[in-house]
Amino acid sequence: MENILEIRDLDLFFDKYQALYNVNLTLGKGKLHALVGESGCGKSMTAMSVMRLIPKTAKIRNGKILFKGENLLEYKEKQMRELRGNRIALIPQDPMTSLNPLYTIGNQLIEAIRAHNNVSERQALRKAKEVMNLVSIPDIDKKLNFYPHEFSGGMKQRIIIAMALACQAELIIADEPTTALDVTIQKQIMDLLDEIKKEFGTTILLISHDLALVSNYADNISVMYAGHIVEEATAKDFFQKPLHPYSIALINSLPTRNPALKLKTIEGAPPSIQENISGCKFHPRCDFCKDVCTTKVPELTERSSNHFSACWVK
Repeated sequence: MENILEIRDLDLFFDKYQALYNVNLTLGKGKLHALVGESGCGKSMTAMSVMRLIPKTAKIRNGKILFKGENLLEYKEKQMRELRGNRIALIPQDPMTSLNPLYTIGNQLIEAIRAHNNVSERQALRKAKEVMNLVSIPDIDKKLNFYPHEFSGGMKQRIIIAMALACQAELIIADEPTTALDVTIQKQIMDLLDEIKKEFGTTILLISHDLALVSNYADNISVMYAGHIVEEATAKDFFQKPLHPYSIALINSLPTRNPALKLKTIEGAPPSIQENISGCKFHPRCDFCKDVCTTKVPELTERSSNHFSACWVK
């Protein structure tokens, strides 16, 4: 299987504080890979590193980000601008950060299409209508003249997805794309991404804290805690037999259909990047902590076929 994206040994710092530790991630063509974990664990910073949109105060000190074999960390800014929104598209948590409130949706779609394709305005308009139809936006001729504030949150996300389709993005990075939406609209957006994956062979990196949502759509799952990837597996293996104590705790905290079962919580809170925790960063919250966990950082190792875990507890 062809790999679209490979992140290798990525270390990212904010001044003297490290936010990402030796992050390795591989995305196969046409797969939806979910990167999950609590807020502040480094998921979005990993995504922004791929897009080369990290804050000015952040610095990547080690690693490679290979998109179809080419290291994006060696790209000049002009090359990245040509790549962003064209071959790699971002669906943000808040679509208003990507849509200009002063221009109609039609103008923005046409501009995005013409920025990456040598087409006339008429051809771009035809393409805009085509992709709006693909993402099930009704009454297209009327909606082209709408401004972003005239759309609901779910519809704005559909517009962002339409832009990705218009430019034929090979990789879509969806950063918590359903966070501000109600449950019904969440499912519609995820169903849409699933359809795009299957119909166009698009690769999707889904950033999420919602394991219940991820379970229905992901092909592969990576779990992140305090800047470390602590587990990686196929979605089927992950939910059937999670290996890392953090993964087990996350799954045990999910609601079940049995009202007699109480939800289990994970005691404590994820550490900030300023906290100096020796050994495994999860050990202060871990039910299985051993002495070695407090002094040595476990490596991500393969425990069974394509199932990796970073834990001293076997």
